[in-house]
Amino acid sequence: MIPKQLDLVRAEIPTNTTLIAVSKTKPLADLQEAYNAGQRHFGENKVQEMVEKARQLPPDIHWHLIGHLQTNKVKYMAGFVHLIHGVDSLKLLQEIDKQARKVGRVQDVLLQFYIAQEETKFGLELQEAKAILDSLEFKQLKNIQICGVMGMASNTSDQTQVASEFRTLKQIFETLSNNYFQGQTYFKEISMGMSGDYQLAIQNGSTMVRVGSKIFGGR
Repeated sequence: MIPKQLDLVRAEIPTNTTLIAVSKTKPLADLQEAYNAGQRHFGENKVQEMVEKARQLPPDIHWHLIGHLQTNKVKYMAGFVHLIHGVDSLKLLQEIDKQARKVGRVQDVLLQFYIAQEETKFGLELQEAKAILDSLEFKQLKNIQICGVMGMASNTSDQTQVASEFRTLKQIFETLSNNYFQGQTYFKEISMGMSGDYQLAIQNGSTMVRVGSKIFGGR
């Protein structure tokens, strides 16, 4: 069932878009099944769960931390996490840099932006991101690499609103690219779109989609 669902999703995604299988709360057997079907990018939103799964699954998996991250949890995954999507403060960047330095890595991260019409979502405003990137504190960080942006659209059936929010994130990406990362080939990712709206996200510039229930079924 999982391989079939994966094939259906892959058929709708361009080859230059990364499919992240959101495996939070799913048993190891489900992840192994997806792995056997060729899936290598998996997304978790709790550090402890990701650490446990990483210990028991093949080492060539790319683990994506897609949930809200607390600074005190960074150290547990610093040695292996592929990409941290939800970075929304200078304090968190500093902690990621510190823990990456300890394990001799440069950690790839995305800046998370607040694009939804919902109070429950996390993220930076553009002006806050500019203040971070302009700061002396940020310029001193040597063990992080900002590879792009991430955002979550409103949980609504209004496709016009969702598309508008995705376009907002694309504009933020372009603003940062032009003003802070010009010529930097690593600054290329726009992580947006989930099971219900990933096609709309791709139409509006997404390079990474986070798809869970469409692959693994509902919780």
